[in-house]
Amino acid sequence: MKIFDTQSQKLREFTPLEDDKVKMYVCGPTVYDSPHLGHARCYITWDMVYRYLKFKGYDVTYVRNITDVDDKIINKAKETDSTPEEIASKYYAEFEKAMQELNVSQPTIEPKATENINEMVDIIKLLVDKGFAYSVNGDAYFDVSKFIKYGRLSRQNIEDLKAGARVETSDIKKNPVDFALWKAVKDETELGWQSPWGKGRPGWHIECSAMSKRYLGETIDIHAGGSDLIFPHHENEKAQSEAAFGKDFVNYWMHNGFVRINQEKMSKSLRNFVTIQDVLDKYDANAIRFFILTNHYRMPVDFNDEALQAAKNGVKRLKNAYEDVKVEIGEEKIQEAKDLLSFLFDEIAKTGQIPFHRIDKMQELEEKIPAEIMNDIIIHFKNFIAAMDDDFNTPKALAIMFEMANCAQKARQLQKDESAAFCVGSLVKISEVLGFDLKKAEKAGDEVTAQLMDLIIDIRHMVRKEKNWALSDKIRDRLTAIGITLKDQKDKTTWSFQ
Repeated sequence: MKIFDTQSQKLREFTPLEDDKVKMYVCGPTVYDSPHLGHARCYITWDMVYRYLKFKGYDVTYVRNITDVDDKIINKAKETDSTPEEIASKYYAEFEKAMQELNVSQPTIEPKATENINEMVDIIKLLVDKGFAYSVNGDAYFDVSKFIKYGRLSRQNIEDLKAGARVETSDIKKNPVDFALWKAVKDETELGWQSPWGKGRPGWHIECSAMSKRYLGETIDIHAGGSDLIFPHHENEKAQSEAAFGKDFVNYWMHNGFVRINQEKMSKSLRNFVTIQDVLDKYDANAIRFFILTNHYRMPVDFNDEALQAAKNGVKRLKNAYEDVKVEIGEEKIQEAKDLLSFLFDEIAKTGQIPFHRIDKMQELEEKIPAEIMNDIIIHFKNFIAAMDDDFNTPKALAIMFEMANCAQKARQLQKDESAAFCVGSLVKISEVLGFDLKKAEKAGDEVTAQLMDLIIDIRHMVRKEKNWALSDKIRDRLTAIGITLKDQKDKTTWSFQ
């Protein structure tokens, strides 16, 4: 498996620091406003990586923090006549709800910055003692000039940064590029904690270094986040962690591309963001995930309704394959097929090989799965693995899912129920690895729709028994006019959206 490492700008073979264990840290949200589609892109992306690494057999410890103390939170509290705690609690709850609705996995550990203040103070003290940091008037700053590798991750030149407008200037800093590790409170009523430098609060960058160190150790396998975090956040994290502990901080740096509106990055500062709830009001979680994974994670994504509608249609094709086969043979048969295939898929994912050495198990599979369908499924699955092992190439992986859906539909149309079951079983298995739920209704209202359609079909069935063909045709034609197709078969009638 190869991963593109931001620091080296190369595809590198993935080799964990400890055998089959992976330590993965993702920068979580600063909870001062509603989560937007940019957050959805970020956390669906790393959820996909997390799921796939686990599927490959790695024991993954996934830490995704919550920044619940920050100037933005404090300013929002002042604007709304609230406390910082109230603001953080409110928007953390919104974020948590959005992640659940998007089917984003809960991380192994989700620490909050306010729960790790002591760890931050300890690292700052260590940096001061080693000469990498200094304190002035209750503040503490990292001295960038003392860290010779500063700028390596983001490919920034320090002299250019000194002259750049992006760097916050201060009369009390030694250099304009020095960044805050600890900020003194302006008055005693302001949110803060006691420290060797007086009452204050941590800088943003030290928060992630401290939480990564506490829960994962001094060196980790993967550190991930949005491309906008490369500088200054990740550059500063890298500098302070490596200065404090004297070793490499991260083995693989990974960054996802922006979500853009009108060719501009979506962000709260530009006020051009669309909230996750706004999108969920129109599209279901599968469609949003499909929209995001249609693009390679490192590439920018252009947000528009046309793209999301195309994603919705793509999901519909996959769901139709599952639903159509389920109508023919029942969900139980699909589940049995998926369970049989899971052993084979898991072994191939972990080793890259078909487990012929497991003679009894392979004989059982060969007895139950037709040879021609077994061969096709293995080819599709190996292609899926190859795509995902190539720096998580989800566009190719989705194309393979469509091939499996087509396989299922062809088998169903030819009344090859057994083949259809295994094609759909493999489709469901792969969809779960990517975080889709093909069994889930698109909207809460879809369950009501399904029940109403069952009622309409029952009424039409009674009408047909009475040989009232005119009314039967009228029901069918009216449904067709609103985008619902009826399929009359020997012993039943099925329906689907056009």
